[in-house]
Amino acid sequence: MVSRNYIYRLFGDSPVRPLQKHMTKVFKCINELPAFVKATYNNDWDEAAKLRSKIADLESDADKLKKQLRMHLPKGVMLPVDRRDLLEVLTMQDKIANRAQDIAGLMVGRHMVIPASMQATFTEFMQRSVEAAAMARKAVNEMDELVETGFRGKEVTLVESILNDLDDIESDSDRLQREIRSQLFEIEKELDPVDVMFLYKVIDGTGDLADLAERVGSRLQLLLAR
Repeated sequence: MVSRNYIYRLFGDSPVRPLQKHMTKVFKCINELPAFVKATYNNDWDEAAKLRSKIADLESDADKLKKQLRMHLPKGVMLPVDRRDLLEVLTMQDKIANRAQDIAGLMVGRHMVIPASMQATFTEFMQRSVEAAAMARKAVNEMDELVETGFRGKEVTLVESILNDLDDIESDSDRLQREIRSQLFEIEKELDPVDVMFLYKVIDGTGDLADLAERVGSRLQLLLAR
């Protein structure tokens, strides 16, 4: 049986603190991607491999935090936030780190370089995905205040503003994804068909980063509405 002291050490006076800690680790993971992508542009595969390893380590750390939270989140006590809601936010956060690792692993494994004509757009696309994750982290980090205020007052207005910004970033990411897919379509006949298939996979995976961050925001939006 899990001791009450252990539960207190894990959660302290906040049922959302482990979730915030997990999201911080997730953000550190995705935040390595811009430098990773830059290394691939330069064909610096030693640096790319180092960054891929760092991303994998951060994803592993996030996975350990996820498992701790799932195992020890109290079931028989009253929580100010529904246990199921916390776990659903956790799942979305975890998928962000997983997708970051997938992208880095695929690109290193195949020594994939985004075509030069697409690099400017892809760089912006990746940066917007990172910004979406940063905004999701910002919203998650406000959950302590939301719990303390009973999901009322100025704190709700602040979080709603953050979530609106997150929606805007995700919409811009969608626009950039359409743009870069169009750019690839224009040159795909010049490329190896297998390379084209994996380039689309990397593009879609990068778009997933912003989509998953937006889903974290959507789960928080539901909490505000209850």
